[in-house]
Amino acid sequence: MIRGSGVGVPLPGVPAREWIVVIPVKRAEIGKSRLRIPGVDREPLARAIALDTVEAATACERVAEVIVVTSDEVTATALRVLPRVRLVRDRSEGLTAAIGLGVSAAPDMRPRAVMLGDLPALRPDELARALAFASSHSRAFVPDAEGTGTVLATARAGFDLTPCFGVDSASAHRAAGFVEVGFPVLSGLRRDLDHAEHLRAARRAGLGPRTAALVDRPLVLAS
Repeated sequence: MIRGSGVGVPLPGVPAREWIVVIPVKRAEIGKSRLRIPGVDREPLARAIALDTVEAATACERVAEVIVVTSDEVTATALRVLPRVRLVRDRSEGLTAAIGLGVSAAPDMRPRAVMLGDLPALRPDELARALAFASSHSRAFVPDAEGTGTVLATARAGFDLTPCFGVDSASAHRAAGFVEVGFPVLSGLRRDLDHAEHLRAARRAGLGPRTAALVDRPLVLAS
């Protein structure tokens, strides 16, 4: 925004920060249960992945606020220093319930999105492009790299957002009328990190600093 006499007027060519992004984050001790990387403790890795994801979202030029739903106090403490982050306490009733808490906390007069918290290679500009596309549709989604899961589901202002995360969620979103965002499969936005075999592609996309500090050590790279 321009300050002074132009307060409230967006700079020409600069997108408005209008999107609310909900990111559910499991407690690190139970998160990423299928992710086994030799030489790396899973709990700090799960936390690093989540923090890198949230930080990239806060840096996106279209995002006004990131609502993180979590019961992980260590993660929550680290997130409090980031701009545009609001914390909602997770009741530990599962992913769908956590998403519902976050969406309920977001005003429906704003465009809203739900994004997974395991995208350590996400870049802010990728998220900005996906949200720009989504702005033209009442509801939209971005599939994961395999094309069967979902990493991002969106709804324009005034439209209900009830995403279909879970098994074969990409098909479920299509069936529910969400428009698929055509996004490069090699982008960090589509590179969720669930298994060790996902790491190579995520590295190529460019890992966030906390995740990279754990998995790019010489001992880990040699294993």
